[in-house]
Amino acid sequence: MVVISIKSGQDNGFLYEASVQDKNEDLIAGLVDVWNMRIRLNMLVGGIRELAKYGPMKPKEDQGIDSIKEQYEGAAVEKSSTYNPDPSGVRTGNGPGIQLAETLERVCKDVEDVLSPNLVKQRVAISMEMLNDKLANCRGAVMMSYPMGLPAWDPVALCLEGEDGLDGTQASGELLDPSTAQLWVASKDFQRGDRIGDRLGWNEKTKVVAKLQKPGSGPPAREPSVSEEERKAMMAHYFKKQEEMKSLAEASDDDYLTSAWADPKALQKSLRGQTSIKAPGLKL
Repeated sequence: MVVISIKSGQDNGFLYEASVQDKNEDLIAGLVDVWNMRIRLNMLVGGIRELAKYGPMKPKEDQGIDSIKEQYEGAAVEKSSTYNPDPSGVRTGNGPGIQLAETLERVCKDVEDVLSPNLVKQRVAISMEMLNDKLANCRGAVMMSYPMGLPAWDPVALCLEGEDGLDGTQASGELLDPSTAQLWVASKDFQRGDRIGDRLGWNEKTKVVAKLQKPGSGPPAREPSVSEEERKAMMAHYFKKQEEMKSLAEASDDDYLTSAWADPKALQKSLRGQTSIKAPGLKL
């Protein structure tokens, strides 16, 4: 199988497997499905964690910090035995309880393991079956925590329904359309209608690094030859060398006379055991 490494940023991406006999449009559609599902699951993890802490989201007209609404508006705030006030005032504060919150957290960590870029280092390819399984786990954990269901306006409920739930969020701008998205490898895109082998050759053991782009974006920019950590290390090294050269330039020509290696009696003192003897008030 051909292994395609999709990069999204410096330290984010995933591996995807396909056959050289597959059509390019099928490959792009499969990659876009995985791309969009990863964005959806990432949003879902954040929403579920907020749900576990502070409960479902309030209607827009009821949002506000509970203590202020009680004190100044005389509003009656519903408080369950697991009440934990939301500091942002967006959620009700009625969480599912400690045990169910722990279950939700375990599900979130399980999803994060699938989304982790470490899978690329471990050479584990991602498939829609894996992601759909994690989505089903999230749906089951939420239904277990809130059997009566979540409000229709809650972000978790919207994410569980589909990609339409991401409308109006920052993540919606990252979603791709499988019918128009473009796949680029080495500054050349995959033409629809061809097969993968027409672009990469017919060796099934091929591995390439690719990027998905929106139509009209052109070829993606080349990545820097060094990572951010390497760049910082190089800058620190050159700064240290520059400081050393500056101190050498400022030093006087006879500074070396105070060094131990420049003492003509160093051998005599070492034989007599006088190397550690210093005259009072004298700096050597």
